Amino acid sequence: MQPDDILKILQQIEFSAPEVKDPTLEGSTEEAVAEGDIVEESVSDKVEESDRLLFDEDSQSIMVDYSIWLDVAKELKGNKDLNFDYLMCIASYDLGSDRLGLAYNLYSNHLKHSLEVKIEFESSVEVPSVASVWRTADWHEREAYDMMGTLFSGHPDMRRILLASDWEGHPLRKDYKEPDYYRGVPVPKDKTAWE
Repeated sequence: MQPDDILKILQQIEFSAPEVKDPTLEGSTEEAVAEGDIVEESVSDKVEESDRLLFDEDSQSIMVDYSIWLDVAKELKGNKDLNFDYLMCIASYDLGSDRLGLAYNLYSNHLKHSLEVKIEFESSVEVPSVASVWRTADWHEREAYDMMGTLFSGHPDMRRILLASDWEGHPLRKDYKEPDYYRGVPVPKDKTAWE
């Protein structure tokens, strides 16, 4: 099955984004709104339905808005026509300008087809964890957090997996500055001796 065929199946399903709490409305009352105050829409309201699922011709992947990702993941695994039962890996990438991305590589052992799903978002956004859908996501998401600083909401054990818990920063970020010392030990800058 081709990615554009998978997209057509997903587009037939109505996904609802979770209600996002808008900090600009905290403390406001219905009376203030009734008096004609202008209230901005939340981010999830601004996302058009057609923009939540897109097919990327160049990479042959599906782009998904983070707000519906958990529902899409459940459908990708549970739909008998798709049956993506195996999350092979999650690759995280830095887009610069404080934006990050995740690429989920999925495979169906039964139907023998694969798919890449991409999500791109602001670095402060918490992407819904899919560890409850694919158990392998547990360690993949921890690695994306450790190396890139991607935040996952609903993860069962969100802590570093490769670096020490007191390590500062996320080494694969474009803005990462390598420390001079870690716990009093110099961190080598010149790695030619390692070759």
